[in-house]
Amino acid sequence: MLLGSHVSMSKGLVGAAKEAHSYGANTFMLYTGAPQNTKRKPIEELKVKEGFEYMKENNLDSFVVHAPYIINLASYKEHIFDLAVSFLEEEIKRTEAMGSKYLVLHPGAFTDKDMEYGINRIAEGLNMVLKEEQNVIVCLETMAGKGSEVGSKFEELKAIIDKVELKEKIAVCFDTCHTHDAGYNITTDFEGVLDEFDELLGLDLIKVLHINGSLNPQGAKKDRHANISATDENNERGKDYIGSEVIYSIVHNKRLEGKYFILETPWLDKKTNLYKVEIEMLRSEKAYDIKR
Repeated sequence: MLLGSHVSMSKGLVGAAKEAHSYGANTFMLYTGAPQNTKRKPIEELKVKEGFEYMKENNLDSFVVHAPYIINLASYKEHIFDLAVSFLEEEIKRTEAMGSKYLVLHPGAFTDKDMEYGINRIAEGLNMVLKEEQNVIVCLETMAGKGSEVGSKFEELKAIIDKVELKEKIAVCFDTCHTHDAGYNITTDFEGVLDEFDELLGLDLIKVLHINGSLNPQGAKKDRHANISATDENNERGKDYIGSEVIYSIVHNKRLEGKYFILETPWLDKKTNLYKVEIEMLRSEKAYDIKR
């Protein structure tokens, strides 16, 4: 099982790998810089060689890169769209230079336009940046449906991908919190959700899964991640509306073998290494409650 979490790149790839190893992970996800801005260090300063040496010595598999939130390919504003295209091009190059195959991307938000416009605009941007010679696959993330987000429905992702010319360079990142908040019943009918995705897009298109609980009930469209914990019937314990048993069954689902499972759960404090605790729970032979 490829299981890890988001880690920091502040000390380069070797620092990210060491952090992931401290959690008991065998893969991880990182941002190449702050997700809120375009400031990036030169590749030469990211300690890539040292990182891969450490990964090889400590049984860490390859890793996933997440594109910054500021990329909005759905925008009708030319300066925002142009920035999204140019910066996504650079992130693809950086991802490739760092030796990662998958770059996760939030599709974008259409703001003052409509869904059809957003879908067409995203496809336009992707067709501008995707190149035959690249090895990196851009994974469109399933979204929660906040505001004018594109991608909260599988049909929206399909509509984008149908318009992408280099389809072998595009895939999907399935986020458990987002799909739950978008209205999909992953808690009691995850197999049905997978069937729906498979019929529309094909399960092979899922390359990465973000593993998160949710602070909100199904269909809330809020996108508020929760730590993985057991819930009672009043949902008072842990405040996770998905629950550890459901998350456990998802990462152990035979139909998802070989995918990258990445925790994006909240970091509550420095006293409890929750990523380590959650990874241990998900790797155990039987799901158990996370005690705080």
